[in-house]
Amino acid sequence: MTVKRNSAKKTKTAAKAVKKAPAKKTVKKATKKADLKTRPNVGSVTAFINTVENETRRKDAKTLLAMMKKVTGEKPTMWGGSIIGFGSYHYKYESGREGDMLAVGFSPRKANMVLYVLGSLGDDPLLKKLGPYKHGKSCLYVTDLSKVDLGVLEKIVAKSYKTTKTKWA
Repeated sequence: MTVKRNSAKKTKTAAKAVKKAPAKKTVKKATKKADLKTRPNVGSVTAFINTVENETRRKDAKTLLAMMKKVTGEKPTMWGGSIIGFGSYHYKYESGREGDMLAVGFSPRKANMVLYVLGSLGDDPLLKKLGPYKHGKSCLYVTDLSKVDLGVLEKIVAKSYKTTKTKWA
């Protein structure tokens, strides 16, 4: 009996070891068209803005909505679940990767307002005149829209939109 118990324990241990073994990683070949999560959809921009919990962020979203409509002349479109985009462009890199992306847009996040306007501008001199912000490679993060110069922001949006549309035309 002792032998059977030990072999049963060994079998269970061996089974556990098999279960815990990491799965083999499969290497996916690069595809020409990227499978992006951020895609345009038929969601209502107005309904989305109305779901923004923070009243100030909701008001700022309405301000940016009006500004970007005016500057781009484009109809706003939901991209993914939380980005409002204006216009789009198709990109294709030398690597073969390609896809569609919004020309300019924004997303009212909990911590700040994210503006997708820097992808084609980089470190533009207008940013020095804007007011308090942070930025990433293609995003501008504004915590309080009332503390930035909206005239400068409008110029940044217009310049970004024009540059993006020209570059990827």
